[in-house]
Amino acid sequence: MRLRSTSPHGAMRLSTVSLAVLCVVGLSACGARVDGGSDTSASAESCVDTSGDTVKIGFLNSLSGTMAISEQTVHDSLQLAAKEINADGGVLGKELEIVSEDGQSEPTVFAEKASKLITSDCVAAVFGGWTSASRKAMLPVFESQDSLLFYPVQYEGLESSPNIFYTGATTNQQIVPALDYLVEQGAKSLFLVGSDYVFPRTANKIINAYAEAHGIEIVGEEYAPLGHTDFSTIVNKVRSADADAVFNTLNGDSNVAFFKEYNNAGMSADDMPVVSVSIAEEEVGGIGVENIEGQLTAWNYYQTVDSPENTAFVEAFKAEYGEDRPTSDPMEAAYTSLYLWKAMVEKADSFAVDDVVAAADGITYDAPEGKVVVNGENHHIAKTALIGKIGADGLIHTEWSSEEPIEPDPYLEGYDWADGLS
Repeated sequence: MRLRSTSPHGAMRLSTVSLAVLCVVGLSACGARVDGGSDTSASAESCVDTSGDTVKIGFLNSLSGTMAISEQTVHDSLQLAAKEINADGGVLGKELEIVSEDGQSEPTVFAEKASKLITSDCVAAVFGGWTSASRKAMLPVFESQDSLLFYPVQYEGLESSPNIFYTGATTNQQIVPALDYLVEQGAKSLFLVGSDYVFPRTANKIINAYAEAHGIEIVGEEYAPLGHTDFSTIVNKVRSADADAVFNTLNGDSNVAFFKEYNNAGMSADDMPVVSVSIAEEEVGGIGVENIEGQLTAWNYYQTVDSPENTAFVEAFKAEYGEDRPTSDPMEAAYTSLYLWKAMVEKADSFAVDDVVAAADGITYDAPEGKVVVNGENHHIAKTALIGKIGADGLIHTEWSSEEPIEPDPYLEGYDWADGLS
């Protein structure tokens, strides 16, 4: 749905606020599929000022609350990319002026801050968000104001929007490869543990459909509120179920409590491995290596990726923030997103949203994770899938790779078992 705004400099219209709240409460996909030939004549008027030597962009991340453990590092990597781009002459000769906002780990705050960045700060694009609840709260804001969001985190798929570029993995680039890997390893039963919001519940709906088609038994499915810290009951259920593996879609600092309880209960990767899709190198330190060593993750980037581009990225990040700071998938996807936007703008020779979107298809970038390519139809990017194991050094080491980038299929149209999910 696209809502026309008649006051680009004013506060967010009531209709946009209402839709954002409905989107969060209903946990439903508010975005429509991207139609490359759609008419954007109903776009809101932009207040972006490109008349001077600078152009504003917005960074919107949780710098406080339960998601800060994950999102602070994304904010840092965005700052690094902006600094590098400015040192190299900016974008179309204009220096990037950063406006940062704290989403406070609250979807409604993300929607409010997104509106502020677009209508008051007049940014050319916004980079950020983490949870799917935050993205779905922001989606109607960006569509009604015809502005651009670059979203850097893997998510549950079944969505696309003309105003969002998804630079993290969609389902067929992370969750499906993780399930394929478990099947290859002989897993016949899974226990599902997740945070109680849209991403885990939608992901588990997909996992259940995959399991039914592949003869896998789902022996348990448990959810905890974001920020939950008492996992004794859930871990006892996991232990009693005696599954071949646990599929973990917990987010934020709940992972710290879960894995500490998992370890305290005497369970380990040798007994019942856990595959996580929201734990990266940054979270490993918070959880404690002793609580998570040997467990598995599914991503598209690890600090240990061996390439000249990644070596340069890791060295630059550590030089900026300290040798003890690891790099991780979401921060790499965020870093990459700024360079992709730069390439789109320069190809379009314009900061205007319609021009940038029209120029997006086929944009490539030699990212730290490897070569990525923008799909102009669904606004996702081709990415290589990786399964990793957490080592005693606190880093994640690749156990399996798809070797080549996987084309994004957010609606799982290429999978017969997924019919009806979208």
